[in-house]
Amino acid sequence: MTDGRGETPRRTGMTEKCGVVGVALDGRDAARPLYYALYALQHRGQESAGIVTHDGFQQHSHVDRGLVGDVFDEDDLEGLAGSAGIGHVRYPTAGSLDTSCAQPFSVSFKSGSLGLSHNGNLVNADEIRDELAALGHAFTSDGDTEVIAHDLARNLLEEDLVRAVKRTMSRIHGSYALTISHDDTVLGVRDPQGNRPLCIGKLDDGYILASESAAIDTLDGKLVRDVRPGELVVLEADGSGFDSYQLVEEDDTAHCFFEHVYFARPDSVIDDTLVYEARRELGRKLWAESGVETDVVMPVPDSGRAFASGYAEAAGETTPDGEPRPEDDDGVEFAEGLMKNRYVGRTFIMPTQDERERAVRLKLNPIKSTIEGKTVTVIDDSIVRGTTSTQLVQLLKDCGATEVHVRIGAPEIVAPCYMGIDMATREELIAADKDTEEIRAAIEADSLAYLSTDAVADVLGAERSDLCLGCVTGEYPYDIEDEATDRDVSRPEIGGQTLRADD
Repeated sequence: MTDGRGETPRRTGMTEKCGVVGVALDGRDAARPLYYALYALQHRGQESAGIVTHDGFQQHSHVDRGLVGDVFDEDDLEGLAGSAGIGHVRYPTAGSLDTSCAQPFSVSFKSGSLGLSHNGNLVNADEIRDELAALGHAFTSDGDTEVIAHDLARNLLEEDLVRAVKRTMSRIHGSYALTISHDDTVLGVRDPQGNRPLCIGKLDDGYILASESAAIDTLDGKLVRDVRPGELVVLEADGSGFDSYQLVEEDDTAHCFFEHVYFARPDSVIDDTLVYEARRELGRKLWAESGVETDVVMPVPDSGRAFASGYAEAAGETTPDGEPRPEDDDGVEFAEGLMKNRYVGRTFIMPTQDERERAVRLKLNPIKSTIEGKTVTVIDDSIVRGTTSTQLVQLLKDCGATEVHVRIGAPEIVAPCYMGIDMATREELIAADKDTEEIRAAIEADSLAYLSTDAVADVLGAERSDLCLGCVTGEYPYDIEDEATDRDVSRPEIGGQTLRADD
């Protein structure tokens, strides 16, 4: 993915997508609950944050670059009046890195005001933008969220809310989970294949829509259910309930499996699965498929911790051959062998390769007593470029590890993501043109193994056809130019409907 200017930012790994939230409350201002919910979703985006509210008369907005705690102060929250609103945290996947692409995106038009928060990525945004621009729409950003907002605003001039949303859904193609405010009405929409997560929660005095259930927990709410793929959920303005409209139904879903592998908080429930337990089970599968007897198994913090826990648990029950473990054999010891410095910025801002390599030592410090003179299995969620893995293996060997075996709790990443993950290009992905043995040699590990795609599907209780596996198969659930598809799908024909330039 590029940064919107045709340039690929220098990042060492995948970056989160975005987080969206929306609330409707019974008389209580929405700003502070939205603020707390965005804090709970901060892991999904650290570039910008924003809140839009409506007090029944007018819309209020505060959006800026930075972390949630830096963007809002007490005065900002006091100025966001109204008991209904939406919020957003962003890591850019489409659009530039400037404030113009920060969200929620707001627009006023003849039929009222709109605020829109988007998690995901459209693959036909440029086509719709060109059509609307030719009809006189002025765009202030290069992000796809503004395209959705303009298209929805135009449709609201001719249709009621539900029909307008359905019409926009028939035109946009790609992944999206949206929270939208139309005056003081808050609604949520999930794309027809459910690529991005979105769930509904019940609060004491209202309802909430959020990317992850952890945001609902933060507000002492109760998870009701996931928004279904292709569903529109409209919250009652007084917080008393919600209406559901199944606008589109597809035979297969395309849930992003990387939500469970990496992006979501471990304490979130996504598509009826607790993320932490899914990762532990993936670790158990990793032992069953490619376990190796070593003195210790340790995670790369924090992403590999649940995988390593499940791996070690399974190793205590069976041998690598699947035979029951003898009673006097405890298996592979789980150990925290790497300590993470949480106050180091992203390594991509380091101007030289030498400094980026040094940043690994700044971020991770080995515990020598756990590693020295021992054989070690280190577990992580993914290998992207291979640079960090190479440095990590060397770090452990420098600390005295006699062997370093690397296990990955996901399949090889061989292709970029177009659905909202800021991932490297094919030219930068080490697995795009190297097999497992070649990658092992490149990172100088004693052995390397990935988890199989079938194991991921089994743990998530899904058919492969119901998952988005584009980054590990090179075949996508959406019609993307010059890419293969894994199902019968085509993007909508834009320009086929009659639009009035004077709307």
